[in-house]
Amino acid sequence: MTDDTRLSRRNLLAAGGALAGAAVGGAAQAAPAAPAVPADTGAVQGGRVMFPNWRGSGDRPPAPTPAPQPPDQRVGYCVVGLGRLSLDEILPAFGATKRSRLAAVMSGSPDKAKLVARQYGLPEEAVYGYDAWDRLKANPNVQAVYIVTPNGVHRDNVAAAAAAGKQVLCEKPMATSSQECRDMIAACAKANVKLMIAYRCQYEPHNRAVIRIARSGEFGRPRMIQAFNGQTTGLPEQWRLRKPLAGGGSLPDIGLYCLNTTRAVLGEEPDLIQAQVHSPPDDPKFREVEETVSFTMRFPSGVVAQCLTSYGVYEARSLTLHTTNAAIDLQNAFAYEGQRLYIGHKDGKNAARDEKVFGAKNQFALEMDHFSRCIQENLRPRTPGEEGLQDQVLMEAIYEAARTGAAVKVGPPVGAGSGLDVTRGPEPEEPS
Repeated sequence: MTDDTRLSRRNLLAAGGALAGAAVGGAAQAAPAAPAVPADTGAVQGGRVMFPNWRGSGDRPPAPTPAPQPPDQRVGYCVVGLGRLSLDEILPAFGATKRSRLAAVMSGSPDKAKLVARQYGLPEEAVYGYDAWDRLKANPNVQAVYIVTPNGVHRDNVAAAAAAGKQVLCEKPMATSSQECRDMIAACAKANVKLMIAYRCQYEPHNRAVIRIARSGEFGRPRMIQAFNGQTTGLPEQWRLRKPLAGGGSLPDIGLYCLNTTRAVLGEEPDLIQAQVHSPPDDPKFREVEETVSFTMRFPSGVVAQCLTSYGVYEARSLTLHTTNAAIDLQNAFAYEGQRLYIGHKDGKNAARDEKVFGAKNQFALEMDHFSRCIQENLRPRTPGEEGLQDQVLMEAIYEAARTGAAVKVGPPVGAGSGLDVTRGPEPEEPS
């Protein structure tokens, strides 16, 4: 059978409709008028393919059909640093993006960089060493860089990217000191490029749902938050256990999620911090950085947040928001996947525990597409450099409180204004 005579699925549907019409009353019937948006073939509306909701009233409606931008319209990224996070999470995430594309890689390991470039279909000229910022500057296919190097070199990487005229997305923690953060903000402002810190949880649907619940008052006022992020850490030679490169131990690496997410949920800045730090004296891994940090933050609204992070426990990542009428429990809160959101509340005379279910989304794809949208539409990122700076200031206060044993008074950044979200840009798009 030739292509000219083979029935396509659309032809089969049309043929089936005609046969059904002919069978009614033994005579051909006029075909019904086609709906505005055909149920199975869809229709182009507003630059995207639209389908009607084909499900019944008892099911959730399907998500909108994806509408990715053509490759030549997407923001081209150079991923700087090809360590485990880049290779395991960030590079694969480009396959789930709609506004972003991988355009180049930068690494200090030429053989690895060339191999990765081939794996992702990049030409050899899209491979850069750390001394090739001038050559990257001349590449019009790269509009943005994603800095995924050790914390201690973020400042220099961001300054080089800004000088090359590239928009900058930088992994958390932003740097190893608040002064480095200020230097990075100033460098990007001088070059007139955007700076965003990669707080992926602020773009993840379950975490965003907790923010909405906390601020809506649906279950009463927030009163307390408990946040925990812990895991075991081996390989003593890894850079995360070297203070010059990491800046600290469990606090800036994984405890930062507890700190940043608590601030994001409330939209407030704490005014008082207490803390304790502990490291096992007989474990050589923790000669330079800490194993465990416990810190408590008090907020102007009266909310108290208890946060705990450790490199010495079985992995667990949880966030619980306690309000006057409910306990909102987010399991696997800070993990790359597997979030489960439960709400415990009163149901008449009984207690109920409901689960809020959201479609799984790649957090790295969401954050990259948010930054790409900010570049394309000239928007301030939701998590700009000022967000990373404030976390660094608060981490320094946590270390100071632990060192002295006394509470440390803190507050919003000077000149940041009043209200909620003083260090953040507009709300991100809801993922489709």
